[in-house]
Amino acid sequence: MKPRRFGYGRGRRAVALLVLLLCLCLSSAFLLLLHGSSGPLEPAAEEKAAAGARVAEARAEVEEAPLPPGNSKVAFLFIARNRLPLELVWDAFFRGDKEGRFSIFVHSRPGFVLTRATTRSRFFYNRQVNNSIQVDWGEASMITAERILLSHALKDPLNERFVFVSDSCVPLYNFSYTYDYIMSSSTSFVDSFADTKAGRYNPRMDPIIPVENWRKGSQWAVLIKRHAEVVVEDEVVLPEFQKHCRRRPLPEFWRDWDRPIPAEAWKAHNCIPDEHYVQTLLAQTGLEEELTRRSVTHSAWDLSASKDRERRGWHPVTYKVSDATPALIKSIKGIDNIYYETENRREWCTSNGKPAPCFLFARKFTRGAGLKLLDSSLIAVK
Repeated sequence: MKPRRFGYGRGRRAVALLVLLLCLCLSSAFLLLLHGSSGPLEPAAEEKAAAGARVAEARAEVEEAPLPPGNSKVAFLFIARNRLPLELVWDAFFRGDKEGRFSIFVHSRPGFVLTRATTRSRFFYNRQVNNSIQVDWGEASMITAERILLSHALKDPLNERFVFVSDSCVPLYNFSYTYDYIMSSSTSFVDSFADTKAGRYNPRMDPIIPVENWRKGSQWAVLIKRHAEVVVEDEVVLPEFQKHCRRRPLPEFWRDWDRPIPAEAWKAHNCIPDEHYVQTLLAQTGLEEELTRRSVTHSAWDLSASKDRERRGWHPVTYKVSDATPALIKSIKGIDNIYYETENRREWCTSNGKPAPCFLFARKFTRGAGLKLLDSSLIAVK
């Protein structure tokens, strides 16, 4: 007869399982009595929300705090037709900065891309804006291009100064000197003076733009951030310029056989938008006291005695290879004041409270002239 087997193993496992279930039930009941059914989640959620608020507040304080020295950047805003003919000059200039204190934005014709095939400077790779427009000289499209560049540059919170640069412009000094000159001023550099000559101001702008706010000057300005934001956000002055500020037909076009001379063309308003817009806008918005009312970019206009017909007319002189001499650069660097006849005002140039040359840049230089200046070390860019 086989001995009877008793289920000791199964009985022990069953008892252990019952004990475990009893412990779990007692633990859950204890927690419910201690905290309530929903208590454990609420403090955690409140603590998480409070921590998020502290982080957001800390970030806001960082964003609003002044940037430490050396972190503020100068945005260079190039307005170009296609390529940048003086790219190598600017390449040498930007190489002079080792601290990343600049940014570059280029407005060129729609669809043009700066790649290894279209520029020889790595600083300009893919620096073209992606929403450029076709720009025509003497039209309001130039203003739109400026606003597009500013809107892109303002997206970088480190950009504190905004410099408009022509594609025929060269720097006269190295990066450090230029940076310190611009950043030491709390004002914008805007060539701005009262325009008293008849024919530029269109009375149809009144009363939105009264004649007492009408200003003229060079478009090659340096703006502080506050003024850059005013330009981008403007919805009052720009529409008036688009409707009422247009250039008179050029005289050379009148001589074309297939184009009749406009009737009483001499009576037409000759308003060049980019020579008036920023100046008039800042005067209109009561910000003129925040300007240094001169440009830091030199252009030569007074060449009425020149025998070269190409140097007389509607545009400033273009410097060719033969013009790129030590005497020319020395003469530009030596200018320390500017006289504004219509206001009987002489602007003595200073930087950081001390007498200084008026100009940091000069235009208009051909590619050959710019390369000659670089090769001859006539401009200190490194």
